[in-house]
Parts: sequence; structure tokens; C-alpha cells
Amino acid sequence: MFQIEEELKKLPKQPGVYIMRDAKDGILYVGKAVNLHNRVRSYFRPNIGRGPQIDKMVKLIDRFEYIVTDSELEALVLENNLIKEYRPKYNTLLKDDKTYPYIKVTLGEAYPRVLFSREMKKDRSRYFGPYTSAAAVKDTIELINRLYGLRTCNKKFPRDFGAERPCLNHHIDRCMAPCRGCVPEEAYRERLGQALDFLNGNYGGILRELEEKMTEASENMEFEEAIRYRELLASVRSVAQKQKITDSDGEDKDIIALAKEGTDAVVQVFFVRGGRLIGREHFYMTHVSGDDRAEILQSFVKQFYSGTPFIPRELMLQEEIAEARLIEDWLTRQKGGRVYLRVPKIGAREKLVELAAQNAALVLSQDRERIKREEGRTIGAAKEIADLLGLPHIGRMEAFDISNISGFANVGSMVVFERGRAKRSDYRKFRIQSVSGPDDYACMKEVLERRFLHGMQEGAEMKKKRLDPSMGSFSKFPDLLLMDGGKGQVNVALKVLEELRLSIPVCGMVKDDNHRTRGLYYNNEEIPIDRRSEGFQLITRIQDEAHRFAIEYHRSLRGKSQVKSVLDDIPGVGPVRRKALMRHFDSLDAIRGASVEELCRIPEINERCGGEIYKYFHEKN
Repeated sequence: MFQIEEELKKLPKQPGVYIMRDAKDGILYVGKAVNLHNRVRSYFRPNIGRGPQIDKMVKLIDRFEYIVTDSELEALVLENNLIKEYRPKYNTLLKDDKTYPYIKVTLGEAYPRVLFSREMKKDRSRYFGPYTSAAAVKDTIELINRLYGLRTCNKKFPRDFGAERPCLNHHIDRCMAPCRGCVPEEAYRERLGQALDFLNGNYGGILRELEEKMTEASENMEFEEAIRYRELLASVRSVAQKQKITDSDGEDKDIIALAKEGTDAVVQVFFVRGGRLIGREHFYMTHVSGDDRAEILQSFVKQFYSGTPFIPRELMLQEEIAEARLIEDWLTRQKGGRVYLRVPKIGAREKLVELAAQNAALVLSQDRERIKREEGRTIGAAKEIADLLGLPHIGRMEAFDISNISGFANVGSMVVFERGRAKRSDYRKFRIQSVSGPDDYACMKEVLERRFLHGMQEGAEMKKKRLDPSMGSFSKFPDLLLMDGGKGQVNVALKVLEELRLSIPVCGMVKDDNHRTRGLYYNNEEIPIDRRSEGFQLITRIQDEAHRFAIEYHRSLRGKSQVKSVLDDIPGVGPVRRKALMRHFDSLDAIRGASVEELCRIPEINERCGGEIYKYFHEKN
């Protein structure tokens, strides 16, 4: 058995990473330390202002483990890797895990290409980016290939010279077609150099060239050609306008600032490449209630730059962070070139950081409003229903519906809403086994019996294993049962629950003559509900969802079972003839009523097969 006090005495006074685990061996927290002995012991001393989150975490610690490293820098790398792998509950976490697009120029090839890439490898290619818009990257690549006639194929040169005829791109003047074997590599590289200038933001040359060509074509009355150059000019100008100058030094840098309110924080990053702002992105951070802004920034920098393939030369931060020197050394090693962390105090750079902070605050504010509205539609709506019915709380609601056509393929649906939101992982389908005709009450009785008996059995098995039954998919029972109908369906549900000795409130969703929800049937009376309320809207969504789910299941069974059982049982009718029959006739009734002559008008149906189909339907009757 792990004795915390005894294990604390064994801690080495060396750098490393420590891992806190709970009684179920789950990872609560991962941290690094210059001195493991001092750092880990500090968690188990009397409260010294660590904050409520850490205090709560300490109470859950059942054991800890640690990994010794040679240096604090190694501990930093290992800490990041473990946090990204296990995403512990009490670490401040970077919520987003995105890969950004790059423009890749394959300089290592004989005739290089300009490609879209999601990763930056250590190869002989040159990369531009990262960019925040994949669509903009694809548009830029297409424009470059149109302007400079670069190849887009995957052929290997010189091996594939003359292997095939040039593709369509060559015939519409979008490729020089080096595949013919008669384009000198020097001429191709010259075009490629112009494309690289374009990617570096030097648009003046291509703009002048296109304007001259447009004017020349217009003077020669080659209007279609002039229009083509005009469209290219517009495309280049559009790209040029998006590349706004933000700094005159031409360096790569990321500008990082955040906004924090309560347990929520948003980090805003401006990406500057070659002195140009190429885009921005925001990131959500969780578990930040006890952290100040500097701690959150530090957590973000460590996690984000341990996974991104590109590290700029400079990170401009909103505040000083405690491990700035250590992180600089780590990033320098990652990049293979010097990286600086700076906190600008005056001038244009400081204003850029302020702008990033304002953007983060705006995102946080907008999200709070969105979350508030969403909670009104979900949690607030569930509370409205609970108040209307006089229930203390409604966390989980289950709604049931029956679907059939004249008693064919009776099916039942169960949809689940928790905290006012659909929980699709807990939806269930039931194919009715004991009812053959169109008896909705009997079908509902079977569905409810199967649902709750299964849940009771699952709950008993989980208790034997000392697990919480509420963690199961069937053993977790609802706070409210919603029946698609009024008094009759509610009474069926109450009878099933009574027989199983379960106490769960049951409510009917009563519809008007137009099949719209008009109220709720509960405790033997119909309760009107305000149609403008969020509670009414939620009831309607649940009712529609139960109906949709049942109809979809029934439709799939009709497609698989009804057609197959009726047509495929006819001698000589296989998949091809079945499809031909269903294409030609509107319904099975139409096939049943057709004469042999009408059946044989279908090319796939010969006289013998037509006779078998006619005989099958008329003998059955």
C-alpha cells in the first residue's frame, strides 16, 4: 500500500517531473520541478495560499510518482509531452489542438512544385506560413500556378520525360509542361524564382507585367486575353491587400495576449511572417480559476510550441512569465536558432499586444453571451419544465415513440436529453418482437419493459463490480419520462413502472389537431404551456427528435426488410429485377395489381418471370 508520508521522505533533490494520481489511478496533475523533494512535499503542507483548485486536487491524491531528469529543460519537455498525452484534470490545458496550413515549395525536385501542406518537415523544401485560412492558402497556390505555369503533377523527372502527353493544364496555358522533356530547368527555375518573390510579398513586378500585357492585348483588340489579364490583376491585388505590413524589420514573430474572467480564458495569437500579419487565431484555456495571467500565458506557450512545427524568432507577450529564460533555451533548441521572449512596453509593438488582448476579450465576451443564450435554451428550459410540473430537478429526460405502417415492422425509439441537450450516444432503437399488428399501446409496453429491465440488470451487474450504476448507458434512469401522446400512453408507462417497482415521473406530450404540441399531461390533468417559452421549445425538440428517430429506423427496415421479403421470395427475382420493378412501379400495390403483359414491358422481366410474379401475388391472395 502506498504510504504518502513514507514516500515523501524518499523524494530525490533533483530536477524531474511528478505525476499525481487518484484512487482509480487516474492522472490528476503533471508538474515539473527543479527540486522534486521540495516541490512535491509542498503540496502536503498546511494551506499556504495555493488556491481552491489545488486544495481540491490534493484531497484526491491517492499516490504520486516521479521521473528524474538531468536538467530542468529536460523536465520541461517531458512535462509538456505528458500533459498533451494525458490531459490531466487539474492542469491548465490548451483546449484547441489545430494544425495550420503551409505553402510548401519542393526545391529538392528537378522541377519544383508549390503545394499545400499541414506539416513542416526537415527536408529540402521551403515553407511559407503558417496561415490561419486553408481556403486562402489554396487560392494563393492556384493563383501562383496560373501566373507562372508551374506543374501540379506528381511525375518524377527526368524519369518521366515524354512518358505521357501533356495534361489539360498545358493546353489552357497554365503549365509549362516540363513533362515533354523540352523545357530547360533553368527557364523553369526562373519562373519559380518569380513565384518565390510573390510569396515573399514582392508584388510590384508581376503587377506591372500584367498591366502591360492587359494594355497590349486591348490595343491589339484581343479582348478575351485582356479580360484574362484583368482577372489575374484583380486576384494579385486581392492577395496583396491581405498582407498588411505590421513591422518594418521583416522578422517572424507571434504576438500573444489573453483575457480572463472567472474560470474562462481566451488566448489570442497574431501570426506575423516576414513583417506581415498573415492571420490570427484564438485558443481556449480550461482549469484556470486559480491562475493569474502570467501563469496562463506560460502554460499556453509551453503547450502550444511543443506541438507546432514552426517556431518564430520572437514571441511578444502581454506579461513577463516566470520561466522565460528556460523557455527561451528550450525553444531555441527546438528551432535550431535563437528565439526571444519579449514584453514590449512602448510603441507600435506594445499597441499590437494591446490589440491582441482586446480581441481576446471580445471573443470571451461573445462566447459568454452565446453560452448564456445556449444555457437558456437547455438548462434553463429544463428548469422551466421542472417548475411547471412541480419537480425538484430534471437532469435527464427520456422520450419514447412508436412507428409502423399498418402494423408492418413495428419499431420503438428512445431519445435522451441531459441538461437540455440531446445525448445521442444514449439513443436506443427497439424492433418490436411480441406485437404483430398496429397496437401502439402494446408496442410501447414492450419497449418500456425491455428498456427498464435491461437497465435494472445492468445496474445490478455494476453494483457487483462496485461501480456506480449511473455511469451505465441503460442503468442510468431518467428524472422524467416523456411519452409521445396523452393519457393512454402515460397510463401504459405508469403500469410498467408500477410492475417493476420503479418511481419515475411520467408526462405525456399532448398534440392538437394539427399534430403540434399543445400541452403536457401529468398527474391526470392537462397542463397548458406557454408556446413562447424555452420550455415549450425544448418539449417540441424532444418530441420531434423521438419521432424522427423512430421514422428513420422504420424507413431503414422498410428498405431492407419489406422489399426483400416480398420480392426476393419470388422465384427468378434477384437484385437486378427487384430494382427494375421498383423503378417502374410506384409501390408494391402497383406490382401486385399489374398483369403479366404489364410486367413484361420491363426489359429485365421475361415472360416466364412475369408469370412467376403474377402467380406469386395472386396465389397468396
